[in-house]
Order: sequence, then structure tokens, then C-alpha cells
Amino acid sequence: MPTRRNFIKQTAIVVGLGAAACMSLRPPPAQAATDSLWRMPEESDRHAQAFIAFGAQASIWEDFTPHVHAAVGLIARTIARYEPVTVFCRPSERNLAEQHCGTRNIRFVTTELDDIWMRDIGANFVIDGHGNLGAVDFNFNGWGNKQQHAKDAELAAVVAKTTKAVYLRSELVGEGGAIEVDGHGTGIMTESSWINSNRNPGRNKAEVEQALKERLGLRKIIWLPGIKGKDITDAHVDFYARFVKPGVVIANLDNDPKSYDRAVTLAHLEILKKATDADGRPLQVHTLSPPLKPRKSQFNRKNPDFAAGYINYFVVNGAVIAPEFGDREADAKALELLSGLYPDRETVMLNIDAIAAGGGGIHCVTSHQPAV
Repeated sequence: MPTRRNFIKQTAIVVGLGAAACMSLRPPPAQAATDSLWRMPEESDRHAQAFIAFGAQASIWEDFTPHVHAAVGLIARTIARYEPVTVFCRPSERNLAEQHCGTRNIRFVTTELDDIWMRDIGANFVIDGHGNLGAVDFNFNGWGNKQQHAKDAELAAVVAKTTKAVYLRSELVGEGGAIEVDGHGTGIMTESSWINSNRNPGRNKAEVEQALKERLGLRKIIWLPGIKGKDITDAHVDFYARFVKPGVVIANLDNDPKSYDRAVTLAHLEILKKATDADGRPLQVHTLSPPLKPRKSQFNRKNPDFAAGYINYFVVNGAVIAPEFGDREADAKALELLSGLYPDRETVMLNIDAIAAGGGGIHCVTSHQPAV
């Protein structure tokens, strides 16, 4: 099955507009007002609402499409227990989206979509000290033109309009899953996702870093190397390192000796242990390892791209929504760590194997609007 991570097959079916053409459909890059200092809040800050893209299509997911619909719906219903959810869906699938997502604490906005990866295709919200909300568009180009994306490339602008946020289009190309911030000036990014000719050709690390700092209100970026070409995202940071709060990080530590990620996560861990945040504080680093014995199913059988990572969780008002993979010991360790690090939130673990089969997780298919 062609999946988001098994992208070689998908490269051949990229349709519609290229990155430059897609970008031309939206307003030109906008600079922040001189009297406003935009910054991206940390995910655990209060949310106004969460977002889901109910957009799985058979040309990408094939036989798994109904299962992906069900998994996305389960995530939407779970989040709606804690905060409002806006579900973007195709006009032709409005009824199907309601059947799966429910209607309690959920509203639906119809628009055209290519796929389900809301974190990457939606707006990245920033706020300022005057009560303003900004929606940053990072010009989604299908992770470097690896998948059809002409419709998804327009969603950030749709989200900005829907939320009445100030539309801020970046000069960079990137995705929300490639951004991790502590809300106080520190970011963690992977070089493989940002310093990459398939997103930002001709831009060096210093140029990309400066543009990210200006747009997201950052004073320091901790760069992890990541790895190019192993998955469609070129190693998004939300599968490798997450801020719990300023100064506290959860790092992915792959204990599978056969996994290419083993060496990558060890290298990342060494960098994070030696790093300081924007205020000069050493980071307190916790590790969370993927399951070595996930349940056997149609979704992970002979699928090297099955994304069995606990670190791709989503923090909402009053809860942490995380995956479980049927490995009793590993699931229990993940629950214990997340519950301990987020003591004021309920940790809810969901079976999202169908989504993991496409190389993503709960964080990948969600995004949120911070409360102002």
C-alpha cells in the first residue's frame, strides 16, 4: 500500500501544481506589523479549539481508507471531550465525517482536501502582546513534491479565514510537524526537514534559522540532524523531540538494533543532553521508546513504514491524547511517563494503527488554535 512514508510510489502520482505554482494562488508573504511581536505558544498552553482534516482518499490509502476514516473519527471524538473541534472535510463527505466524528462539541467546514495530515497542511498559530492571533502559512509543497498537494496547499489560508486570524505567509517552505517550541523563545528542529533543497533550495542554515526565528518569535533553535530520504517528511521533529514545558523535553530513543532510527535517536539524545534553552538553562531530558512488540495486524504486517512512536502525542485542554500499540510493557511505560510529566491532565491512549500504517500519528493529524 502506498503510504505517506512509503513515498517512492507516490512520487510518480504527484498531480496538479508544483510548489511555486501552488504558492502563487495565495497572497504574497506578509511581514508582521512593526508594533507586534509574534510568538508561537507551547502546545500545552490553553487552546481555543483543535482541528482535524477528514480527508483520507482511496488513491492514497487504498484498502485502508475506511479504517483511516474510523481512526480519524475516534481522535476527533476523543478531543471533543476536552475542547471544541473543527473538522475540515470535502463537501461530498460531510455526512460521512459526521458519522465518524460525531457532532458533540464539533463543527464542520467543507473544503477541498488531498489527505489527512492537518499538522503539516494547516496554519501555525502565533500570538502577540495585543491580543492578536496570527496564522502562519509555510507553503506546504507535499514534503518536497512527494505527494499530490495542490488542495492541501490552500488549507492554511482557509484556516486563517475561518478563525479570523491575521494571515502571515512565510517565505520558507515547511510543515507544522517540523516545528517544536517551548513558547518562551526556544525551538527544536531537524535540519533534514528544513535545510533541504526539496523545500528551501538555495537557503543555508543561517538564513532558514533567521526566518524561523522572526516568524515564530524564537531566540534560539536547537538543531537536530534528522535524516533525509528515509520517510516522506525527512524526519519531522514531532517524532523525535517534544517540549513538555520550558526546560523539559521528551526524546525518542529507538531501542531496535535493526532500525535506522536507532543511531539517529542516540545522536539526538546527545545533542539534547548538552543543549541549553534560550534562557541558558540545561534541558531535563526524558526518553520514550517505541514498542518492540506491537500487536500484529494488517496495518503493520510487512510494513517497514509503520510509525509506532509514542512521542507523537497531542496535548489538549485537560488531556494528553497518545497512541497505544498493544505492547503491554511499552504501552504501560508510555502511560506512566506521560501521566507523570502532565500530572494535571488525563492521559488517554488510542488505537490508531491505521494512521500509523501511513507513517504518521495523532500529532500529525491534529493541530490547534491557542486561546488569546
